[in-house]
Amino acid sequence: MTSRPVISVFSLSGEKTSTTTLPAVFTAPVRNDIVQFVHTNMNKNNRQAYAVSMRAGKQVSASSWGTGRAVARIPRVGGGGTSRSGQGAFGNMCRGGRMFAPTKTWRKWHRKINTSQKRYAVASALAASAVPSLVMARGHRVDDVPEIPLVLDSSVESTKKTSAAKDILAAVGALADVEKAADSKKIRAGKGKMRNRRYTARKGPLVIYKENDGVSQAFRNLPGVELCCVSRLNLLQLAPGGHMGRFCVWSQAAVDELDVIYGDEGKTIPTAAMTNADLARIINSDEIQSVLNPAKRNGQKALRKKNAIKSVKALEKLDPYAAAARKAETRAMEARAGKKASGLAAKRKAKKAFKDSKKAFIANASEQGDVCSEGFTIEG
Repeated sequence: MTSRPVISVFSLSGEKTSTTTLPAVFTAPVRNDIVQFVHTNMNKNNRQAYAVSMRAGKQVSASSWGTGRAVARIPRVGGGGTSRSGQGAFGNMCRGGRMFAPTKTWRKWHRKINTSQKRYAVASALAASAVPSLVMARGHRVDDVPEIPLVLDSSVESTKKTSAAKDILAAVGALADVEKAADSKKIRAGKGKMRNRRYTARKGPLVIYKENDGVSQAFRNLPGVELCCVSRLNLLQLAPGGHMGRFCVWSQAAVDELDVIYGDEGKTIPTAAMTNADLARIINSDEIQSVLNPAKRNGQKALRKKNAIKSVKALEKLDPYAAAARKAETRAMEARAGKKASGLAAKRKAKKAFKDSKKAFIANASEQGDVCSEGFTIEG
């Protein structure tokens, strides 16, 4: 936000003539969230109700065939002799039927907005219009503008010719923004071009005046240029699309009137919840760090918790008797395992001895030869 105590006043020829006090409203906090919320709801208040016809999709005689005919129970067109007979009707899934949940004109079109929120949003939009970076970020061509906010002599309110208005804007370097808006005129994409919204264009400067002595007729025909009375500031003009940073051209009378509108007996200027929102800078400042406790380093490392179901030592701390029983069971299992191993070794040894004796018997029997090699006789 700007913090200049005074702002320059320029003549209609572009020369600096005097200075005026910066209105206090330009120091209001810039709240993009409030501006977007208020703009979104305020922009809904100029909508016209629309709805489909109550008879649409139902202008045909149709009734269901009921059950038992292996077809859906959707109403069907009666009669015969045409392809339309027997076709489904009325339903949103049917060709030529009504839409789902037909729109009604008694929808909630408009939105109520708190007055305090609307005033906060307007003050934030005014403050943002005094920040050159926000004005340039919004896309305005202000490279040749000598100062933001741009304040002209009050005689600008008596301008009656568009040619004179164009010369005034060229003298203060604001004509580039008007030309940008004129060059951006395009045919709208979509069906809006058939609904009296054929062209789209960017926004140009916003001329704010106190008394309309012809300034409206002079500036209104320039592409992209809008006019507004300082007593009727509109958020839809100060932040088009909900984007803050509109390039405003003020008359000196309008700037002086802001101190009356937002004066002691006027509207309240919102204040920021924090004077400095840079939390990192606040925390790391010497004032805060000097009263903080030093950082604790190399602290005791927490021991890892052990599972008593798996660890006997952890179980011994919780239940010594259960730990003793588990140790006894472990020793018994080890003893049984050792006894089983010795028994298996004895069995294997006996089995091997049996196999050896079997092989020896077969070898001894083979040495005696075949008992029937010379034949044998059977005595009767």
